[in-house]
Amino acid sequence: MTQTWKKIVDADPGHSHRYATRWDDLVAEGVDIDGEARLIDAMAPRGARILDAGCGQGRTGAYLHERGHRVTGVDLDAHLIGRARELCPDATWEVADLAGEDWATGPFDLAVSAGNVLAFVDPADRGTVLANLASRLVTPSDDVEGRPGRLVVGFGLDRGWTREEFDDDVRRAGLELEQRWSTWDLRPFTQDSGFMVAVLVRG
Repeated sequence: MTQTWKKIVDADPGHSHRYATRWDDLVAEGVDIDGEARLIDAMAPRGARILDAGCGQGRTGAYLHERGHRVTGVDLDAHLIGRARELCPDATWEVADLAGEDWATGPFDLAVSAGNVLAFVDPADRGTVLANLASRLVTPSDDVEGRPGRLVVGFGLDRGWTREEFDDDVRRAGLELEQRWSTWDLRPFTQDSGFMVAVLVRG
């Protein structure tokens, strides 16, 4: 059974606080926690409208905001959103469930879902979340250069969502696979890869 974030926090109300503290400790130890954000920054035009989907305490979104992007972060965990607002008060942070409709509509040039976020989504809601994210991306007709918006997601394939299931859900959500890697530093994806980073475009 998939352990959704809501189930984890309901069973252990202190989980979100420990999760945020863990990242604070990694930063204090000098650990590089910005690999995902560097990739997104390299993929985005300057001043891009970026959606940080499942933003947590804002580590990715804050990095991107500091580099001039217009960032909106969405997460269902109110404690983590509070931490994001403290970290980067000038970005936009919303408490919302990605499977719902009542959150930032965009459009966004690029959306990112890092940190295994999608693996914590209820399996019954995965298709809805992907469709919601797809609907918030720019279409080629919206973009000056005719480029579709892109969604970049990364998660472990040992978390109850296989590559084949993911690919099926992607197609049903109106997205197309553009690239697939096994790490955020772009190592090739193979059949034995335990982690996947996928770049999806709005079809």
